[in-house]
Amino acid sequence: MTQYLLSVYVSDEEMANVAEADMQAAYAAVDVFNQELRDTGAWVFGGGLHPANTATVVRPKDGDAVVTDGPFAETKEYLGGFWIIEAPDLDAALVIAKKGSLACAGPVEVRPFQDEPAE
Repeated sequence: MTQYLLSVYVSDEEMANVAEADMQAAYAAVDVFNQELRDTGAWVFGGGLHPANTATVVRPKDGDAVVTDGPFAETKEYLGGFWIIEAPDLDAALVIAKKGSLACAGPVEVRPFQDEPAE
């Protein structure tokens, strides 16, 4: 089975316009989706993230590491949460991602993990 990263993208503008009742409904729908992933054996790991403005970036510089506040990329949309799933192929992962997109009411990007190098 291949592992896939299902990334949920949000923007501050979108988040500011979501009514509290709609947000609570999405949380409940995601809980149901997460349980379905566990029940079917597709669940590996998942979680929601705080907004991008809470990020801290650590980057190498001259043999040391420099720490700065703020997100790595200054973009309108940012990673709001993710799932790591196992699926037999991309088609199966897309079926799962469609359910995740409906549950969280947002776009979900699907990317396979690289294979382990042969020893």
